[in-house]
Amino acid sequence: MTSQTIPQEYLAILILIIFGILFGVVTLFVGRFFRLSRPYHEKLVAYESGNEPTEAPRMRFSVKFYLIAILFVVFDVEAIYLYPWAIVYDRLGLFALVEMMLFIGLLLVGYIYAWKKEILQWEK
Repeated sequence: MTSQTIPQEYLAILILIIFGILFGVVTLFVGRFFRLSRPYHEKLVAYESGNEPTEAPRMRFSVKFYLIAILFVVFDVEAIYLYPWAIVYDRLGLFALVEMMLFIGLLLVGYIYAWKKEILQWEK
């Protein structure tokens, strides 16, 4: 029995991580070394699909925008979770049904809370 500091199975993963880090650093260095840098006013102006900018580039967004984005992500994750569950439901049995009902119940509570706080109304 030999004492190894790194198990043999992890050596390939370590080499892959080192190669990935080195590739990223070398690529960024080579790009910076060979890239031309000639900034002028038109390059430094914020680009808005070929139109002249109408507002400051660092304008504030309403908190409702972020809340709706978070709700979208939550319900999107729910849809992603429902599909594999539906595929293997017949093998999982009653436990899976109870688990999914709890999951949907928690999401329903969050949806009702958002509805009561009028987060889902874009304009009042």
